Amino acid sequence: MSAFFQQLPALIGVVIGALGSYLAVVRVDRVRFRREREARWEERRLSVYSDYARTLKGSVTLTYRVASHLGNDPHPHPLSPEEAEPLLAEATVARDPSGEALILLGSPEVVDKAREWVVAVMEMERFLRAGTRDPQTWQTLLERQRARRDGYYTAVRDDLALPPGHAGRWPLPPPDRSEPAQR
Repeated sequence: MSAFFQQLPALIGVVIGALGSYLAVVRVDRVRFRREREARWEERRLSVYSDYARTLKGSVTLTYRVASHLGNDPHPHPLSPEEAEPLLAEATVARDPSGEALILLGSPEVVDKAREWVVAVMEMERFLRAGTRDPQTWQTLLERQRARRDGYYTAVRDDLALPPGHAGRWPLPPPDRSEPAQR
């Protein structure tokens, strides 16, 4: 029995070492799982944020074209309100599912900025549906929409811890009024 008691400290050391190793592996696995899960959700949120921006930008591009037809914007491909109406309706329907995904997965700050951006786009659409020919007011609406878009992208970058990005504003030469409007 005395040999057993002589080996007991070594046996206790082995048991404690095995238990410590097990606990360390479990902790590392738990941390890795949490990190991988967070990375997957970040990827999904980035995808949802991008999809929403893309669908809303489709509506914006259509408003540029209609505004060009009305003489409010220099877009090179004017589109009459009659031709644009089904396309605008389609763009509105397309942005609803991406908006729902945004509400589901987006941070409250991003969702709030997305709402501000879509409201600005809806104001542009309303202005054009009225058939208004007022380039100054159109420019004001356009600047408001751009500011809201910038706010959305800033909120997305903050949510995903991305570095600051480009404002996406490129200076354009003034339109040549002797030819059809160009952009």
